[in-house]
Amino acid sequence: MMMGNSLDRNQTSLAYRSLSILLLCAVVFTPLGLNTNSWAYQDEAAPVAGEAPPAGEAPAGEAAPAGEAPAAAPAGNGAAPPAATESFLSWMIRASGFFGLILLLISFLMVALIMANVLSIRRDNLMPPELIGAFEEKINNKDYQGAYELAKSDDSFVARVLAAGLSKLNQGYAEAVEGMQEVGEDENMAMEHKLSYLALIGAIAPMIGLMGTVYGMILSFQTIANSATSPKPSELADGISTALFTTLEGLTVAIPAMIFYSLLRNRVARFSLEVGMISESLMNRFSASSK
Repeated sequence: MMMGNSLDRNQTSLAYRSLSILLLCAVVFTPLGLNTNSWAYQDEAAPVAGEAPPAGEAPAGEAAPAGEAPAAAPAGNGAAPPAATESFLSWMIRASGFFGLILLLISFLMVALIMANVLSIRRDNLMPPELIGAFEEKINNKDYQGAYELAKSDDSFVARVLAAGLSKLNQGYAEAVEGMQEVGEDENMAMEHKLSYLALIGAIAPMIGLMGTVYGMILSFQTIANSATSPKPSELADGISTALFTTLEGLTVAIPAMIFYSLLRNRVARFSLEVGMISESLMNRFSASSK
């Protein structure tokens, strides 16, 4: 049993170490990626100064002759260079900026918390069947001291509850049951406290996304205010994309956090009820055997 609990603690420790490595990589590499020239956003290819317009095109300020359609520019050296494009992912990272980096780090933390809680909140971890069988066997053999030492040496939920009941059994059966209930409530609160961080992430991630939304709209309105004429849609695109991408990223982090929080909280409530039923059943048998 101790080997199983040690393995479970090692898995939890491995999850937190993985989180630390991911956070370090995000802090080191994300600013480098944000500064790359490949994410430069270009809407149109501007003509080079001093270069003659391509053949077949009328110079600026001159209208095409009436009745004649403008000739298409021949392919070859006179054709305009294609506009530079960027991938959707690079556009999202560039537009999200600082808010996207914060949400990225929070998403790493969310994954680590989900992994740690899923590994720890398991029936075999909280109610080991080998421990329950060995404890019941010692009670049937009237080895009460051995039953207490067995429960005391194990680190599982049900073992702590049984050890608390046995330690107060000399004060009376009612006090023993009360002691088990107190330890059970304390263990249940400890597990819910670990889950509360997922609820916190589910609450603050949309707020960070909303902050990015407000910031992006401020950028767009600043462009409108500083423009002497009506700004082009491309000039407003940066602020609007920041607003939309940060909202999307905040919801993408918050929704899984709230889903796993609800699922794991229901699992904690169910396992806590099972531990209470099993421990009371074992203590009833212990009480009957001690009479």
